[in-house]
Amino acid sequence: MVQYDLPLAELQSYVSSATEPADLDAFWAKTLEQARSHPLDVRWEPFPTGLVAIDTYDVTFPGFDGQPVRGWLHLPRQRDRANSRGLPTVIQYHGYGGGRGRPHETMLWAVAGYAHFVMDTRGQGGRWSVGDTPDPVGSGPSHSGFLTRGIDDPHDYFYRRVFTDAVRAVDAVRSHPELDPERVAVMGGSQGGGISLAVAALHPDVQAVMADVPFLCDVRRAIEITDTEPYVELAYYLAIHRDKVDQAFATLSYFDGAVLARRASAPALFSVGLSDPTCPPSTVYAAYNGYAGPKEISVYPYNGHEGGQADHAIVQLAWLDRLFAAAG
Repeated sequence: MVQYDLPLAELQSYVSSATEPADLDAFWAKTLEQARSHPLDVRWEPFPTGLVAIDTYDVTFPGFDGQPVRGWLHLPRQRDRANSRGLPTVIQYHGYGGGRGRPHETMLWAVAGYAHFVMDTRGQGGRWSVGDTPDPVGSGPSHSGFLTRGIDDPHDYFYRRVFTDAVRAVDAVRSHPELDPERVAVMGGSQGGGISLAVAALHPDVQAVMADVPFLCDVRRAIEITDTEPYVELAYYLAIHRDKVDQAFATLSYFDGAVLARRASAPALFSVGLSDPTCPPSTVYAAYNGYAGPKEISVYPYNGHEGGQADHAIVQLAWLDRLFAAAG
C-alpha cells in the first residue's frame, strides 16, 4: 500500500485546525448529568459459554437517557476473590458497524488476568459482528450508515448517545464489587479508538487509554484526503446538503477526537498505519499530538487500517502491565 499522507517527520509535528466550540465543557457536563440522573441499575447475569477458564456475564446497564445498553463481562475463573482491591479492568469499544459479538470472540484480556468488559454499540452489529442494543432515537435526513445521523444538531447526533453509553460503561464497571475502580483502561480500534479518546476526555476515573488507528479525529481533513468508508458518508451527505456544511462541522466539533484529546490526561498508547486509507495517518496524529496526557505511539509504516494487529496486542499487554504494576 502507498504512504499517501504527510511524511512521518511532518506527521510528528502536525497540528489540527479543528476548533472547539465555546460551550464544549457545558455541553458534555449537561449530557452526562442527564444520563447520571438515571439510577445505575446494572444487571450481571451469568452466561454459559462452555469455556472452562473464563466466567462470562451478560450485562445490561443504563446508557444515554437511561436506555439499556448490553455488554459482556469476562472474568478469569482463577482469581483471588479475597483480594479486597479487585481485578484491573479493560473496557473495549468496537469498530464501525460491529456489535459486542459472541462472547467467545473477545477473550484475550481475561486470559491475561484482567476483567474484560466488551460494550455493545447501539444501533450497530449488522456489519461484521452481531449486536444486541437498539438505538431507539430517530434523526433527520442522513446518508446510510451512522456518521451523519442527527448531524444537524449536536444534541441529536448519534455519537452523543454512543459516547454517553461509553462513559456510563465506566461507571458500571467501577460499581462491580470484584473490580478495582482505580485500575480501569479503555481501548478500541477505529471507531472504538475514537470512543476511547472521548471517554478519556469525559471520565476522570479512566487510568489508561489504548486507541488504535482511531476514527472520528480531525474529520474535516479526513474527508478531504480519503474517499473510503465511513468518512465518505459525510462527503456524500454534504454533496447533497450543500447548505449544511457549516452546521455539520459545528456539530462534529463536539465529538472530534482531535478536540477532545486536549482534555484527556490518562496515559495513552496509540497506534497508526502509515498506509491507512480509512483513518488517514495525519488524522491519527492530530489526536496524538494534541493529547494532553502522557502518550506513546506505535507506528506501522507498511500497514493500512489493520495497524499492528496481533503484534500490537503484544505491545498493549506489556504496556498496560507496566502501567498498572507501577500504579501499585
